[in-house]
Amino acid sequence: MSPGILRAWRSVQLATLRIPLAKPYASDEDLEAVRRVMTSGQYIHGSETKQFESEFASFIGTKYAVATSSGTAALHLALLSTGVGEANEVITVSHTFIATLDSIWYVRAKPKLTDIDPRYYVMDTENLRTLINEKTRAIIPVHIFGHPVDMDPLRKLAEEHGLKVIEDAAQAHGSLYKNRPVGTLGDVACFSFYPSKNLTVCGDGGMLVTNDAEIAQKARMLRDHGRTDKYSSEAVGYNYRLSEMASAIGRVGLKQLPQWNNERRSIASRYSKLLSADDRVITPPEADWAHHVYHVYAIRTKERDKLASSLAQNGIQTGIHYPIPCHLQPVFKRLENSNIRLKNTEEAANELLSLPIFPGMSEEEVEQVAHKVRAFHEQNP
Repeated sequence: MSPGILRAWRSVQLATLRIPLAKPYASDEDLEAVRRVMTSGQYIHGSETKQFESEFASFIGTKYAVATSSGTAALHLALLSTGVGEANEVITVSHTFIATLDSIWYVRAKPKLTDIDPRYYVMDTENLRTLINEKTRAIIPVHIFGHPVDMDPLRKLAEEHGLKVIEDAAQAHGSLYKNRPVGTLGDVACFSFYPSKNLTVCGDGGMLVTNDAEIAQKARMLRDHGRTDKYSSEAVGYNYRLSEMASAIGRVGLKQLPQWNNERRSIASRYSKLLSADDRVITPPEADWAHHVYHVYAIRTKERDKLASSLAQNGIQTGIHYPIPCHLQPVFKRLENSNIRLKNTEEAANELLSLPIFPGMSEEEVEQVAHKVRAFHEQNP
């Protein structure tokens, strides 16, 4: 999609929006949580953050959780805490938000990009071995859209070569791989609480989870200026703390997350059923070993840009995740001086379209979106 078409598409969407792509949720309990923090006078490093960490670790199934100011901050800390640095290489995918690569550049390491599985849009684990060399230090599988990566072959390969596995689970809160929670499948995992995510904190926020006490301790120190206590800094650190207010809101949402994920799965199932007769649309599949939580419901169609424009004119907001793959971003070309081609990634970037999905979305709204998708293809044979 050209920049001009992209700008026009966005302007039409904003002018006619009736069914949004996502809808953040706030309840009376959220407001009470905010009031509780405001009246406490404790806005940083208080009991809300400690309890949120404990409750999130319990939900995921890890021993430790470290709350951070964003999912990007969590990824940065994960790399630092596992010893990834300058002269190292980290294998990941191009089909992800640029934050995945940003975190690698932050530690002065080099990203090595692999293609995706064209069925599930996650890392293709079959070709990883060809990218591993003496500089490789870690692999970052990205559980994209809420669908997990096939982790068993990846973990086996990582163990053979002594590599760290850092799960980018920013879009996969509550997702399962062979009945095991995403976030428990590597050395460390990172989640995002950005407003459109399955779990949010009404702003930016993130969480690092691990079963490794040393990784957790180092991440906890580095997120707070490298301090081990109020007045003693043992390393160059960062201001990556999560506020008490965000933590309190996160605690409220965490209790509702299983229900919200069930709603997303129900909406996705309804979409797939309604669109099953449209042979010009590929609906998102779910692997036998996966429990998809549908942060994004992305259909695939050759007429993606025209369909997006048509839906916008009918008051339906859509999204593209992601129109410019990381390896085609100007910053990647400048920093890595690379002209690699990733066939499956590039085709997905040209054909994927995210339809509205959020807890509380009515059956009528789902049916309206599906009807407009089918109608577009019927009118444009």
